[in-house]
Amino acid sequence: MPAITNILDLKKLHERRVPRMFYDYAESGSWTEQTFRDNTTDFEKIRLRQRVAVDMSGRSTAATMIGEEVSMPVGLAPVGLTGMQCADGEIKSARAAEAFGVPFTLSTMSINSIEDVAEATTRPFWFQLYTMRDEDYVGRLIERARAAKCSALVITLDLQILGQRHKDIRNGLSAPPKLTAKTIANLATKWGWGIEMLGAKRREFGNIVGHVQGVSDTSELSAWTAEQFDPSLDWDKVAKIKERWGGKVILKGILDAEDARMAAKVGADAIIVSNHGGRQLDGALSSIRMLRPIVDAVGETVEVHLDSGIRSGQDVLKALAMGAKGTYVGRAYIYGLGAMGQKGVATALEVIHKELDTTMALCGETRVENLGRHNLLIPEDFEGRWQD
Repeated sequence: MPAITNILDLKKLHERRVPRMFYDYAESGSWTEQTFRDNTTDFEKIRLRQRVAVDMSGRSTAATMIGEEVSMPVGLAPVGLTGMQCADGEIKSARAAEAFGVPFTLSTMSINSIEDVAEATTRPFWFQLYTMRDEDYVGRLIERARAAKCSALVITLDLQILGQRHKDIRNGLSAPPKLTAKTIANLATKWGWGIEMLGAKRREFGNIVGHVQGVSDTSELSAWTAEQFDPSLDWDKVAKIKERWGGKVILKGILDAEDARMAAKVGADAIIVSNHGGRQLDGALSSIRMLRPIVDAVGETVEVHLDSGIRSGQDVLKALAMGAKGTYVGRAYIYGLGAMGQKGVATALEVIHKELDTTMALCGETRVENLGRHNLLIPEDFEGRWQD
């Protein structure tokens, strides 16, 4: 196997090893995929200030996210169907995150269940919650997360309805994959994935199957979304969920300064500036463009994190320098998982950490908390401030 030097190397291996429908699920956006592309290309527009003759010794990337100590301010974002990228994918990802000292967030739409991951790990992880029409089911999800000793509840706000993702529709995305002529032909070329999947703990949505009644088809994400996701979610419901949970709450999917103020008002411990990886509202601004206006809007009243578009340690540094206190990778670790399982997730984290540490040094910084706008050169019209 060739040396892995960056996240793109893992992406190439991922594409070769994983069935097309699951690779496309990870590597796609909604509609024209404009926002999906902007999430990464907008990071490229930000330049770094190189500094020299600065003592670079004794560097540290250690930080805290919502009060939890982390080896670097990078968490693993919640990703649905992770257990279809690799057998027992959520368990392997959580173990890699635990070993590296960064947070892992389990999706409601995971293959391995809350209990599966709790049994396989020793460090508390975070649980991401989608709000459903079935309030009893939501309540039981919260209780299951509490019983698993999850240390934070991440409430996703930007998926009350599912954005149209053309690749998923064309591929007939389902878990497990439905055996059509097209999928059988593709699966025949992915025999390594298939052999491992035969021994997987689960191949269906582990947080749903056996836990909810009255849903006609749990294999298809689109069908489950249409039947169960709650289009009436509002700030009052968010506040009630927060009260019911009683612990630390992170609100994910904030892309507007006014929404950020509302999130702070309901008492969020952190907000995640995110456009769902470009998978919901196509045409929305990239997360990195909206980061600074949101940081300016809430000040120190709530911890601001960023998700969507991060593919390198340099991207992490840019987000931190623009005011984020934490960042998340989704596709970057999924590439590693699909490529090499738990070892691949660890490799993705190692690559990002190395890039962050080296870039920090060449910018003349030794601590992540000292990063700021002084480290960046940003186009004048870059940030998401628009005239009405």
